[in-house]
Amino acid sequence: MSHRNARTTFHGRLLIVQRHRQGWRQAHIAKAMGVSRKCVRTWIGRYEAEGEAGLHDRSSRPRRCPRRTPVEVEQQVLAAREQLRRGPEPIAAETGVPARTVSRILRRHQVPHLAACDPITGLVIRASKTTAVRYERDRPGELVHMDVKKIGRIPDGGGWRAHGRGNRRADGSLTRRHDLKPGFDYVHSLVDDHSRLAYSEILPDEKGPTCAGFLTRAIGYFAAHGITRIERLMTDNAWSYRWSLREVCATYGIVQKFIKPHCPWQNGKVERLNRTLQTEWAYRQVFTTNTERAAALAPWLNHYNTQRPHTALGGRPPITRLQPTS
Repeated sequence: MSHRNARTTFHGRLLIVQRHRQGWRQAHIAKAMGVSRKCVRTWIGRYEAEGEAGLHDRSSRPRRCPRRTPVEVEQQVLAAREQLRRGPEPIAAETGVPARTVSRILRRHQVPHLAACDPITGLVIRASKTTAVRYERDRPGELVHMDVKKIGRIPDGGGWRAHGRGNRRADGSLTRRHDLKPGFDYVHSLVDDHSRLAYSEILPDEKGPTCAGFLTRAIGYFAAHGITRIERLMTDNAWSYRWSLREVCATYGIVQKFIKPHCPWQNGKVERLNRTLQTEWAYRQVFTTNTERAAALAPWLNHYNTQRPHTALGGRPPITRLQPTS
């Protein structure tokens, strides 16, 4: 299909050939069609060599690519993606292939985005959605994002991820997910817009006093890592955020900002952290108890802030955008 600014389509090219066969001079054809003489010569030559088939659009792909990545290297990248289930930056560190080349290899082989895959099985379970609107604050603490993610607790001995769905107990009765009713944990998170420094806690609910207490501790955590002042706090419009954080924000001089209702992508940086928490901490491996998973949060969070490459930061961890605290 011709692009929208093309001066000729297949029918226009065919008209060039027809006028040429009727005895028109090439200069006259070019003037009537509003194209160059060289363009007229090109399509006449294509027709004489290939017939009408030569007037159709051709692929712009080159006939040969001498510098294309070898097949063996592509297979290494695909194997690393299947094993690690991570993005281009970690795969590049593992294989030694540049991250941009890794991305092209994955797209060439139509490997689905991580967001569309189950974090444990790697199977495609949802359609991906991206946004082209992106912003980033100029300094740490200028804006932070806050949210809470509800995840199911793990019953003692492991849940369905460890034993599968519908397994039988020792007495022969069938164990189903709804029989266990382990309840939920509430993972509260705060992330800095500029540096992506993150802080998370597992709390029993998402009520106002709980959110206020978490914000107070998060402010202390940020101060210990060099962000001594938070200027603005962005949250959704939950009651516990809109009314229960007023006192804490007034104490620390923080201006509250709220996203537009039903537009969670406006708080996208902490929403993305929530997804990363699920795929790399909560559901990355099989835990047999809820306590075991809770204990793994702090080490993972330290890894996230100090070692894990962040794509938005050019492959560097969040701590690299903060001043040393001694």
